[in-house]
Amino acid sequence: MSERILTVHDLHVSYGKVEALFGTSLSVDRGTIVSVIGPNGAGKSTLLNALMGVLPLRGRVEFCGKDMANVSIENRVAQGLCLVPETRELFAQMSVADNLALGAFTRYRRGDKGIKATLDSVYTLFPRLEQRRSQFAGSLSGGERQMLALGRALMSKPTLLMLDEPSLGLAPLIVKEILHTISDLRSTGVSILLIEQNARAALQISDYGYVLENGEIALEGPSSELATNPQVIESYLGMGGSVVEG
Repeated sequence: MSERILTVHDLHVSYGKVEALFGTSLSVDRGTIVSVIGPNGAGKSTLLNALMGVLPLRGRVEFCGKDMANVSIENRVAQGLCLVPETRELFAQMSVADNLALGAFTRYRRGDKGIKATLDSVYTLFPRLEQRRSQFAGSLSGGERQMLALGRALMSKPTLLMLDEPSLGLAPLIVKEILHTISDLRSTGVSILLIEQNARAALQISDYGYVLENGEIALEGPSSELATNPQVIESYLGMGGSVVEG
């Protein structure tokens, strides 16, 4: 039986008097990719920011069996929860190597001896980052910046990696490369909660999916079943061919 590492029950998130999420419940098992798809404004990014502790919430969030109420963002990172936001939030005037080092900051503080090994694995995953390790992050292409954002997150050695629109603004070939890499991360034992506007691609690489509409879960199921659901096809898969095959 799979180990459940994230359980979200009856999550409510508001911006002032405007409620953005209504009773959202979902879960992620260890070593799986779970996608959340839906239209713009559905509350997808709000969900990830609430789970990371950036936004206040009502409801229950359990991560690796621990209640996350009143746990700071820094401690969530230390416990293995990591968010790569849509904006990527790199330090443009710092080198690629220094951005990656910052990703391991909490590990440095506790004297973790495995940081060099993690850096080597990130460079193996993203050879272009090693080639550009002395360059400023601000000089990288869009695809390289997304690679750096993913690499920096992996430096924290996350148990659950939350990705907010990793394909946003990238050329189709780069999207294919990034999504292949995300799919490959499953084999390392990292679990992934993926928010993605590209529903077809998200369902191709994920194990289980949720459809979020107007702040509520409208549908859920194995990704292969959602990909053949007429309602999902009509609303989200009506155009375009395969993104990540090949």
